[in-house]
Order: sequence, then C-alpha cells, then structure tokens
Amino acid sequence: MKKPDWVIEKERGKRAAAAETVWLFGLHAVRDALLNPARVKLRLVLTKNAADRLGEAVAAGGVEPEIVDPRRFEVPIDEGSVHQGAALEVKPLNWGSLEDVCLDGRGAPLVVLLDRVTDPHNVGAVLRSAEVFGARAVIAPLRNSAPETGALAKTASGALERQPYLRVTNLAEAMETLKGMGFVLLGLDGEAEAELGAALAGLGSRPIGLVLGAEGPGLRDKTKATCDALVRIPFAAGFGSLNVSNAAAVALYAATTH
Repeated sequence: MKKPDWVIEKERGKRAAAAETVWLFGLHAVRDALLNPARVKLRLVLTKNAADRLGEAVAAGGVEPEIVDPRRFEVPIDEGSVHQGAALEVKPLNWGSLEDVCLDGRGAPLVVLLDRVTDPHNVGAVLRSAEVFGARAVIAPLRNSAPETGALAKTASGALERQPYLRVTNLAEAMETLKGMGFVLLGLDGEAEAELGAALAGLGSRPIGLVLGAEGPGLRDKTKATCDALVRIPFAAGFGSLNVSNAAAVALYAATTH
C-alpha cells in the first residue's frame, strides 16, 4: 500500500533534519559550543594560534581538533566571515517542546516571538537580550526566519548555547498554545494606540509574550489578530521606529521591571 503524500513529506523532513549540521565560527562562539554538553560536536578545525587560545575548551569538548595552516582554512562558511582561526561543525540544538520550555523552563514567565525576522544578526542580538533579561525562549516560525547559523551564533555572542531558540511549524498555532498556557501576547506595532508600559501595568504577574515583526512589513495580519493586544513603544521625536533587536531589548526591559 502506497504511503500518503503527507506521510512521505513528513518522513523526508525528519531525514533532512537528522542530516542537518551547522558550522559555527569565531573564538567566542566555538568556545561556548565546546563547553556546552548539550551540543553534538562533529568536526573542529583550528589554526595553531586558535588552538592555544581555546586550550581548556578544546580539552572539554571531546572532539579532536584538525590543526590547519591559516592560509588553508577550508571550511564551508561564507567568504569573508571573521572566523579567527576557529570553526566547529555541530548538530542544531534540541531544546524540547514549546510546552516544556515555556511552562517549566528557566527564567521568568516571559517569551519573545519573532514574525518573519530573517536577518541572523537581528535574531542573534534578540537572543542576547533575551538571555540578559531572563526570558524563557525566543520563538520563530520554521520558515521565513533566521535558522541556526554561524553568523547568528557569532552575533549572539554565546547566547545561542544557553538561550532556547524554538522554531515552530506554525507561529499562529504556537501563539494559541501559549494563550492556552496563560500567556498574554502583546504585539509591538508602531501605529497601535496603547503604550507598552500601560499595557504591562495591568497584567500583574501573568506570563507575557512579546511579539515582534520584521522591519518594514512588521507583523502579519494573522499574527496581529492572534495577539491579545497591540502596543507601541512611546517615542519623543517625529520618527519613532526602532530596529527589531533594539525594540526587543526595550520591551524585555519594560516587561521585567513593570
């Protein structure tokens, strides 16, 4: 009996995910990954200088380094990447289910949801802020979002190893799941009438989800409709637009101090 197309597609997706690997680069990102016991490490390529600087991390990482000439640093990362003589091939991290991380995870009952934020530098910066302010997770759709990459890891400056980054099949469905868990979802929209601080003041200790869209298009209509409220960050000048990672930092600070 022939398998249904959806079963075949699901099996293909599982095989692709199992085969997926990521090349991390840069001394900081590689060091943090080597020291992370949850990371599956596959191949470590270092120059002699980088190996000396990463000595203790290399010993703890459990993977034998390949020492190469700096002029022959041949690993599959984007040309021009500042690798500092260190690159590590790894499996993507598995943080577990949305329910487990957001209900029982470490940190405050606070999450960040990103709608179509595809720039790895923006996502990396959001992960850093989420770690600083103790959020439980950063959540993004599997498609049309920045995947786990070396560029993202480098911008995250180690936060990728410690801050759950959950990529979900359907963002609106994940939002409904969070609402069912008691989270109040606040969508940041520059044209909203309500201000972020006032909205937060009325929530007390309820779990909060901050929903941010990509610069330019902002939140999709479906995402807006799924939020409990749309709010804006107040601004003093006529031009009130923040980079998404800066907006996330401001919103996270407000949510943890309200």
